[in-house]
Amino acid sequence: MHLRSISLLAALLLATSSLTASAEQAVVESRQITQFRNGSEETRFGPFEFLGGIEMNSPDERLFGAWSGLRTRGDGRNFVGVLDTGHWIWGALERDASGRISGLSGVSMEKMLNASGGTDPGKSRMDAESLALRQNDILVGFEQWHRVDVYSGSELSTSRPRRSLPLPFPTSRLRGNGGLEALAVAPSGSPLKGAAVAIAEKSVDKNGRLYAGILDGPLKGAFSVVRRDDYDVTDGAFLANGDMLLLQRRFSLATGVAMRIARIPAGDIRPGAVIEPQILLEAGSGYQIDNMEGLDVFTGPDGSTRIILVSDDNHSILQRNLMLEFRLLQ
Repeated sequence: MHLRSISLLAALLLATSSLTASAEQAVVESRQITQFRNGSEETRFGPFEFLGGIEMNSPDERLFGAWSGLRTRGDGRNFVGVLDTGHWIWGALERDASGRISGLSGVSMEKMLNASGGTDPGKSRMDAESLALRQNDILVGFEQWHRVDVYSGSELSTSRPRRSLPLPFPTSRLRGNGGLEALAVAPSGSPLKGAAVAIAEKSVDKNGRLYAGILDGPLKGAFSVVRRDDYDVTDGAFLANGDMLLLQRRFSLATGVAMRIARIPAGDIRPGAVIEPQILLEAGSGYQIDNMEGLDVFTGPDGSTRIILVSDDNHSILQRNLMLEFRLLQ
């Protein structure tokens, strides 16, 4: 998950320089967000410092939006992501003179290819909800047709999945619209030794716990995550020490939208474990949030641990495409 690999960054640069003519360039307009809590200049929220964010819009609303996951690369400027419409998205973060995110540049989108090298016209087979980077591979989690496919990150325009990672829990128990929303790769020096970890959004076992699993590596096997207060898991990423951060989201007509960021200690993730994440941050309708679906961790230019969040607008005029940035203080 920590994207410091030189070879991986080179793969991104190769991907963006070797696009086919079918890649679509997107004009993305951005408005800076300076307050996380509406009407407040407060910047400290639990162990997080709010650094700023943007609200994104595009003249081509048909294509841009439905952002379900992202991963930054190198120093956190370049990014690659997936849309739940079955598209790749990549580009770069732009910053103002104060170092705050001010917009996106070089944004391109490309239809994802299936194992046969073609594209699927519908959403059911290419509902991409999560991704993770490992060396030169991009792992993508899909729901509806539940799986984790392994793509080469060298040329996104022509990359097709080489294989799928076996899941240590029955896919028949995953809900069509509640499958693999969190997918992350642990640091190679952690107890999981670079393994991929997946957690379901809202699919629960007979005890009401979310299905989760370590997909490979020496500790391969299933575990479960306690679900509280009707929050769904929408993404996850690992810190350098092996702890995992989880992004969670809740929506109801009575209370509106809410989000949480929670932490799982590195040693808790093991086969057979029942894990209750520790809540670090909770924000509701009085904050600059929406349908928060993507989370990533990277090291900022100042050496601090940065957290990036993105929202999925579902191509709805009632929702927004947001990108928020925090610094982890402890």
